[in-house]
Amino acid sequence: MPASPSTARAINDRLALRLLQEEGPLTAGQLKQLTGLSRPTVADLVERLTVSGLITVVGEAGEQRRGPNARLYGIVADRAHLAALDVRTESVRVVVTDLVGRVLAEASVPIGGDTGTGPVVEQAVALVEGAAKEAGATGAPARDAGRAWGRLHTVGIGAPGLIDPTTGELRDSSGLPEWHRRLVAAVQDRFPEAHVNVGNEANLAALAEQRDGAAHDRDTFVLLWLSHGTGAAVVLDGALRRGASGGTGEIGFLPVPGTIGLPSATDCAGGFHSLAGSAAIVELAREYGLPAEDAAERPAAAGVVRAAVDLVGRGAWGAEADPGRGEAAGSLGRGDVGSVRSEDAGSVGGGRAAQGGGEDAGPAGMGEASSARSGDASSVGGERAVQDRGEDVGWARRERDGSAGGERAVRDRGADAGPAGRGDVGSARSGGAGSARGERAVQDCNQDAGPVGSGHADPPSGERTAQNPARIEVAGRFLDALADRLAVGVASVVAILDPGCVVLGGEVGQAGGKELARRVEDRVRRMSPLATEVRPSTLGGAAVLRGALLTARDQAQDELFAPPER
Repeated sequence: MPASPSTARAINDRLALRLLQEEGPLTAGQLKQLTGLSRPTVADLVERLTVSGLITVVGEAGEQRRGPNARLYGIVADRAHLAALDVRTESVRVVVTDLVGRVLAEASVPIGGDTGTGPVVEQAVALVEGAAKEAGATGAPARDAGRAWGRLHTVGIGAPGLIDPTTGELRDSSGLPEWHRRLVAAVQDRFPEAHVNVGNEANLAALAEQRDGAAHDRDTFVLLWLSHGTGAAVVLDGALRRGASGGTGEIGFLPVPGTIGLPSATDCAGGFHSLAGSAAIVELAREYGLPAEDAAERPAAAGVVRAAVDLVGRGAWGAEADPGRGEAAGSLGRGDVGSVRSEDAGSVGGGRAAQGGGEDAGPAGMGEASSARSGDASSVGGERAVQDRGEDVGWARRERDGSAGGERAVRDRGADAGPAGRGDVGSARSGGAGSARGERAVQDCNQDAGPVGSGHADPPSGERTAQNPARIEVAGRFLDALADRLAVGVASVVAILDPGCVVLGGEVGQAGGKELARRVEDRVRRMSPLATEVRPSTLGGAAVLRGALLTARDQAQDELFAPPER
């Protein structure tokens, strides 16, 4: 049965709008070529979308103006404003964009553990208000055809915990602060005209990795979320699966061997979280004599894992360290939200622009909108991740001194620097890692580790040559032990779902890069007959904010681009 004329028009309009979102401004001739529609049909839809206030002329194609055929049409970006929040237990980040994803404002605030629920909620809401005001999204809304525009249209919130599939609200989960649940309602109260939606952080990260990150070529995969906490997201045949109660992927509660006991319905202690949460990874690192420094912007585990990978990479002097680790550190994606080509190394193209992950990769922000092909984007907190890479990883920091500590490391290398073997999964045995000689061997590695994430190994020279073998051996043993732990969770998921691909997500997954992913994949290959590729995240912790923004943008465009009711 052929579509009615009104249905055909609606389909053609959505097709044209999608192309303008993905490709940026286009001429009528380019729309004709890309859609396959006739010239009269394209002319009609261009006029229809222009009259409805959805598209407008944004310029002319070519070096010389050539009349109506050269007009470039683009989406009216300020038709709506969008906001996205990444809500952690230690911080809140917000970004405000226009309808096509161009960043207009961004902000973040740390949350102290001793701050009361009321003050925290007010602080977070004020953060959103400030960003919206900076973006020009708080004034009196303009109205056209009965619709208000100018204020926040949709707000997407990413948070840890279970989302009730019936109400769409955060459930009361043990271990999460009360202000998380209060914040969602407070944002809705402060912005009553906006659509406010909340999503699980792992699920939003998976959507972002599928759209713009490590899983962009996969319809079926599992994302293992490794940040302050643990989680998983399941994408099967292109669709995110949430489960009957919205709890698909609560892998932190998975019973595993080698822990203190079994998890309970209200506490994941004893589950996979006890092996792979940030605190557990930091404790494992300390067993090997590797100290970790905490930071509000990222879990402490990410710093120590990144430093270990850097040292292992330096084992092959003169060869490049894994470029995948530095890719898009803290960025929001390979392109801006509109999936547009961006030529600015500091844009959200962070994935491409920051390849090699050096200290000078530039801020990895959201990038420009579809209407601007060259990005001069603002960063969305990404600069912290890049800066931290070379400055906040204590044991891998370049000290540039010739203290006697370096000599101790030479004398003591290999003696007791870490557990004798890889150790049992979840084992609390230090295996001698706490010995005086073992600690000195690692602590004195501070001397010459070089900038973290520099992307290249430093050539050995003098005393540095003698120190490197001990440092590399300790780092390698730590990564092996961590891979043993992660493989338990990955193999469990693989046995049930057979996803073919597992992405190690979050700040820790990105920090481990290809080095950690390879070790996990090797172990899973020995544990399971099901072929599974293990990949590192390219978006890291920033995937939550990006996923929340993509979700908000999709919802806003679905409503605004819908044909008017007759």
